[in-house]
Amino acid sequence: MKDYKVDQLRNVVLLGHGGSGKTSLSEAMLFDSGATTRLGKVEEGTTVSDFDPEEQRRRISVNTSVIPVEWKDHKLNILDAPGYADFVGDVKGSVRVADAAVIVVDASAGVEVGTELVWGYVEETNLPRVVLMSKLDRENTSFDRSLAQVREAFHGNFVPLQMPIGSQADFQGVVDLVTMTAYLGPKGNLGDVPADLQTQAATYRQHLIELAAEGDDELIMKYLEGEDLTEDEIQRGLRIGIKKGSIIPVLASAATANVGIQALLDAIINYLPSPAGMPPVEATNPATGLKETLTAVDAGPLAALVFKTAADPFVGKLTYFRVYSGTIESGVGVFNARAGQDERVGQVYVMRGKEQIPVPRIGAGDIGAVAKLAATTTGDTLCDRTHPLVLEGIEYPNPLYAAAIMPKTKTDLDKLSPALARLTDEDPTLRVRREIETGETILWGMGESHIDVAARRLQQKFGVNITTDVPKIPYRETITKTVQAHGRHKKQTGGRGQFGDVWIRFEPLPRGAGFEFVDEIFGGAVPRQYIPAVEKGLREIMERGMVAGYPTVDFRAALYDGGYHAVDSSEMSFKLAAHLAFKEGIPQANPVLLEPIMNVAITVPDQYTGDIMGDLNTRRARVQGMDQQGTKSIITAQVPLAELQRYATDLRSMTQGRGIFTMEFSHYEEVPAHLTQQIVEQAKREAEKE
Repeated sequence: MKDYKVDQLRNVVLLGHGGSGKTSLSEAMLFDSGATTRLGKVEEGTTVSDFDPEEQRRRISVNTSVIPVEWKDHKLNILDAPGYADFVGDVKGSVRVADAAVIVVDASAGVEVGTELVWGYVEETNLPRVVLMSKLDRENTSFDRSLAQVREAFHGNFVPLQMPIGSQADFQGVVDLVTMTAYLGPKGNLGDVPADLQTQAATYRQHLIELAAEGDDELIMKYLEGEDLTEDEIQRGLRIGIKKGSIIPVLASAATANVGIQALLDAIINYLPSPAGMPPVEATNPATGLKETLTAVDAGPLAALVFKTAADPFVGKLTYFRVYSGTIESGVGVFNARAGQDERVGQVYVMRGKEQIPVPRIGAGDIGAVAKLAATTTGDTLCDRTHPLVLEGIEYPNPLYAAAIMPKTKTDLDKLSPALARLTDEDPTLRVRREIETGETILWGMGESHIDVAARRLQQKFGVNITTDVPKIPYRETITKTVQAHGRHKKQTGGRGQFGDVWIRFEPLPRGAGFEFVDEIFGGAVPRQYIPAVEKGLREIMERGMVAGYPTVDFRAALYDGGYHAVDSSEMSFKLAAHLAFKEGIPQANPVLLEPIMNVAITVPDQYTGDIMGDLNTRRARVQGMDQQGTKSIITAQVPLAELQRYATDLRSMTQGRGIFTMEFSHYEEVPAHLTQQIVEQAKREAEKE
């Protein structure tokens, strides 16, 4: 692959609802540019982009693929991002390193849930964008109807840059409204605008000229004076408006029929910004704490952001990066500022799906990959040790769906921990946590499909077989009144006996205070050397409480009296005496169960607000407030974790996928009495199984 200058590069992310045609679009781009000799099909699992076995099995993208397309002496780094909400991590990473977005809208379905979600991500980053109406060769499609839906759903100045020639089965090509040229058939042959479309095309073009003129003072003066704008001037004005976000062009295509693709490629080159045309980025020098402004020049200080990590079966860990300044060369080491570690760089690659194309260097503005970096993870910055820099990382949403995972065999158990570390390295929206209270390993993700794909990846990539289950709730126990308890451990065998005698006062503490041990011994009733053993014994026994076997918390244990034997007493004797005091005292102290309460923020379209509020009432929620954000309601509430186990799936079901939520731990609270007995009985059943 030849070397391209920074102004010949375009970094474009394809975004849209799952199934809107993004992967077919990238496949057609590759075919038209001559990179492939046939059009792959998603249904047959033959596309360059969907190379992962899970993608081929499910027929959806679950990873971002980098698809470099060489077109008219330019290189277009096309980032084919997943459309399904569970795989938002890859979408966020792709949006972070792109300079523009193509929002793909299925013309037969119109604006869908995924379209709304990705629009929000693009709005957050203010990316220049175009809207592409796809699948215009299908039945029940309408360019005009889809355009009207987009205008109704989103704020923006949506203006056709192209118009379709024919519709549905008769969709033959597109008219470029700036050049007034037709792109016809699968080969994009240039022709004249059909006679029956000339009047409508002229009307559209006039509107385009007005918008182009508004973007530039010189052009608006010329336009107001009645002079005609040249094609170059119209393009310049549109480029300015698109970059500012004041113009959002609308294009037309049918990827599987390969119609309108060449016109799209031309539009990307003509209207979307190169890395050189984007505003400078800020980086922080960790050595000085000062911010620096970076532009996309090869001679600048090196700063490359890692936006994706993948486990390749042949070369090991693959690190994908975008260079914002400077150059990464094969065989020349780099520095990871976060880890404070030098990294050896071997061969650098341009990625095309799973194909690794070796290149001598990746210059400023370009996207590449390198294998086997030791300490680097997604979100890190690669730089020069003599000039350390850190770019702003990638902000990922917190995972919302938890599954308890268990290895199937002893061999799987041995391999599980390193495999999970590599899996979460690949996908930062996956988190792993060991739940001390329940003894379970919990894998957190964005939804059921996300966890399912993760489990299959563990098996396919790392040879680890697991089963998944609904996690146990990490309940805790505490006491509500002060009691005094006596614990005496006395055992006489043939030789030296065992003797330990303690009196302990158990007192409740405020929620969240944890455990306090107090030594109130006077006069040597319990010798000094045995007092730590009493505390140790309590800390051991409190891990399995007296109500349902959950850890006991938020109490004080005061050792105030006891007895000992000069020969038979030992640390073990006093530990066991503490156990006995705990077992006698805690049941008398009105023990209760505590459950975790979560802070939840739910964002839903207004029409679902009533349903969500009603559902929250059934989940023992306490609604804290409700705010309005455009046409959406944001409901904040405190909800027991036990009622949220599968809320990610339930919310999607109730809102047709349009509801989203976040949650974080708030505090522990007493379980209502009528539920305590059920939890106790369940704990007994599980204990019997063990």
